[in-house]
Amino acid sequence: MQEKARAVRLMIFDVDGVMTDGGLYYNDAGEEMKAFNSLDGHGLRMLQQTGVKLAIITGRKSKLLEHRANNLGIDFVYQGAHDKLATFGELLAAAGVTADECGYMGDDVIDLPVMRRAAFAVAVPDSPEIVLQNAHYVTGRAGGRGAVREVCELIMQAQGTYDGLMAHYLR
Repeated sequence: MQEKARAVRLMIFDVDGVMTDGGLYYNDAGEEMKAFNSLDGHGLRMLQQTGVKLAIITGRKSKLLEHRANNLGIDFVYQGAHDKLATFGELLAAAGVTADECGYMGDDVIDLPVMRRAAFAVAVPDSPEIVLQNAHYVTGRAGGRGAVREVCELIMQAQGTYDGLMAHYLR
């Protein structure tokens, strides 16, 4: 698993159930709301600082996600991707990487085609059993509750960049 994480040059994330708790929240006006974890956000920024590119592939479309991705400076965002494998192919070409240099973090069966092609497949613990069986790593934390941060730190540790980055905060 460490070797797989060490190879990651592009880390791709699903949104609902991974970057959020998977709940779909609506206000009285019918507008969608999502809660993103700030620890996850800082983990993404730190991972990006080490040179790893970030991407999102999600089947849903959300203005909220556009704002979050822009705020975090995420390199590639694909919304409304109902065929995630086709989108994955587009992303590889756009990012100039191979599947052997990618990680993917998902939580449901729609994520399996990409998880099975990416070099490092990650799932959250409440994923369906078939997703867990196809993951190289299952987080200890739940989606929207620090799972993304956990994976970011794991990749940085595998790549030997974590301690140097933490030294900045420990000075």
